[in-house]
Amino acid sequence: MFLCDKAFEVQSRGIMEPLGVKVRVIQAGKFRRYAHLTFWQHFTVPKVVTSNFLDIFKVGRGFFQSVSIIWRFKPDVVFTKGGFVCLPVGLAAHILRIPLVIHDSDTRPGLTNRFLAKWADAIATGSPLENYRYASDRATYVGVPIADTFRPKSDAQQASYKQKLGFDPSRLLVVAVGGGLGARSINLAMSRAGQALLDADLSVYLVAGKGGYDAALSEAPEDERFKITPFVYENMDELLGAADIVVSRGSATFLQELAGLKKAVIVVPAHQLGDQIKNATVFAAAHAAVVVENLGIEDDSRLSDAIISLARDDLRRHELAEALHSFAKPDAAKDLAQILVTAAKR
Repeated sequence: MFLCDKAFEVQSRGIMEPLGVKVRVIQAGKFRRYAHLTFWQHFTVPKVVTSNFLDIFKVGRGFFQSVSIIWRFKPDVVFTKGGFVCLPVGLAAHILRIPLVIHDSDTRPGLTNRFLAKWADAIATGSPLENYRYASDRATYVGVPIADTFRPKSDAQQASYKQKLGFDPSRLLVVAVGGGLGARSINLAMSRAGQALLDADLSVYLVAGKGGYDAALSEAPEDERFKITPFVYENMDELLGAADIVVSRGSATFLQELAGLKKAVIVVPAHQLGDQIKNATVFAAAHAAVVVENLGIEDDSRLSDAIISLARDDLRRHELAEALHSFAKPDAAKDLAQILVTAAKR
C-alpha cells in the first residue's frame, strides 16, 4: 500500500495502481522552513506563521488516519522517504510496533526523518554517512534508487541521441533542466544567453517546465540549435545521455541520475531550499560539480560564463564527470530492498 497526501494523489495513482499497489490519501501538514529566512523571520511572516499553525492539526488528523489504515492493512514493515506526509505515518508505525525503515535522498536530513530516526529500525542514506548524524549501528549508505537506464552511454549512443533530438553530433550539447515545474531563473538565464552560447559553438536543449515555456520561448534566439520543450515525458536517460554539459537544480534524485550517467554538471540550487544547497555543497566539495548561485542569474552572465568555460575545458569536464560518477550506486534499489526484508523479519 502507498500513502500520500492530496497534492500527489493523481501522480501516485498513475504510477502505483497499474502495478497493483493500492493508494490511500491521508491528511498531511508540514513545518515550513526557508533557507532565505532567518530563524526569527519564520515567526514574524504572517503567512508562514498561520500556515504552520494550521498544519499542526493536519498532522494530528493524518496520524489517526494512518493508525486506522496501518491497523487494518497490517504491513510487515513501513517505509518512509522523509517528506512531511511521512511524519504521521511513521508515528503510527511506532505506536503500532510495526518495523520502520526511513530513507534520506538528500545530504541534508529532513526534519521528518530526524524526528523519526530515534524509532527507526533501519536508516538508509542517499549520500555517505559522514553527512548525517544518524546512529552508525542502524544507518547504511545505499544511494538513491534510480532506473537501470541511467548508466554511462557510449560515444556512439550519445551521437545517436543528439541526432534523434535534431542536433549536430559534432557540437557540444548543453541540456538545462529546472525540475518538473521548471525554474524561472534558469529558463531566463539560458534564454537570454542563448546567442552567446550559440556563438561559442554550442547546442542547447532547455526543458522549461509547463509554466515557464512561453516566457523562455519569448526570450530565446530563433535558431534550430536552441530548442525548448515544456516537459519530457519519457526517455529522460536519452536526453541527458546526449548532453555534454547538464545544468540542473540540486535535487538529490536528479543528481544521482546524472552520477549514474557520468555527466559534467553545473548545479544551480534553489536559494530557498536548504536541502538543494547542501546537496550542491557536498558535490562541489568533492569536485564533482560546478555550483552557480541562483539569485540574479537571469540578469547577469554567471551561468553562461560557467557553461562556456566548461565547454572549452575537455579535461575538467572529464574530471567532473568521473568525480560525480563516484557517487553512483547502481545497486541502491536492491540494497534498500534487502534492508526492508531484514527489518520485516525482526
